[in-house]
Amino acid sequence: MKIGVQLWPQATTVKEMRTAWRAADAMGVDSLWTWDHFYPLSGDPEERHFECYTLLAAMAADTCHASVGALVTCFTYRNPQLLADMSRTIDHISDGRFVLGIGSGWFERDYTEYGYEFGDAVGRLKLLEAGLPVIKERMSKLNPQPVRGSIPLMIGGGGEKRTLRLVAEHADQYNYFGPPESYANKLRILDEWCAKVGRNPREIERTVAIYPKEVTPEIFAQYKEAGAEHIILASGGPFDLGLVEQLLAWR
Repeated sequence: MKIGVQLWPQATTVKEMRTAWRAADAMGVDSLWTWDHFYPLSGDPEERHFECYTLLAAMAADTCHASVGALVTCFTYRNPQLLADMSRTIDHISDGRFVLGIGSGWFERDYTEYGYEFGDAVGRLKLLEAGLPVIKERMSKLNPQPVRGSIPLMIGGGGEKRTLRLVAEHADQYNYFGPPESYANKLRILDEWCAKVGRNPREIERTVAIYPKEVTPEIFAQYKEAGAEHIILASGGPFDLGLVEQLLAWR
C-alpha cells in the first residue's frame, strides 16, 4: 500500500506548506499533492489561498523521494498545450517524480471570479475528453522529453458513464473520494470499462483520498479490501503529520 498526503493551500502560509512537505517527504511518503483551486473550499471563504502549479514547482524542488502532483488539476483553467509544457518542466525540476492529476473541474467560484466559462458538468467533461489527446500530442513534441519518457496521468472523479471511461482509455492512476463501499463499486465499474475498451485494469493504479476523521485501522483495512493500492490523506493547516505516521506504520 502506498501512502500519500494532500496539503491544502488554504488558511496557511507558503512557509508552513514547505515545512510540511519536506517533513512528509523525509518520513517516506510515496506521494505529495495539493489542489487546483483559487479560493478556500471550507471554512472562511476569504481566507488566505495559494495557486497550485507555482506551489508544485516549489514542492518538486524541495523534495527528493515522493511523487508530486495536483489532486487534481482543473483541465479548463489552462490551455492544454501549456499544461503539458508546465507538467514537463515540473517533471524535470523533480527529476521525474511528477504525476499529472487531472479532472474536469467543479468549483463554480473559481470560474466566475477568474473569468472562465462554467457551463455544465457534461460540457466540462467533453472539454476534458477532447483535451487529453492534445496534452499527449504536445508532450510528445517537447524538447527535452519528460525524464522517464512519459508522465503518469491520474484522472479523478466518480462519473460512471464518462469519467471512468476516460480513466480506462487514458489514465495510469484513478483517484476517488468516498467511503469504501462506494469506492469498491467505482473500481468494479472501472474494470467493466477496461474490458469494453480492451485495457488491462491492472495497468491503472487505484488511489483513494481520505479525511483525517476517517483514519482508523478498520477503514484502512476496508479500503485495502475494496482494492485501494494508494491512500492519500487530505490535510489542512496547521499540518499535523501524526496521522501520516500512523498510515505509514499500518502499511
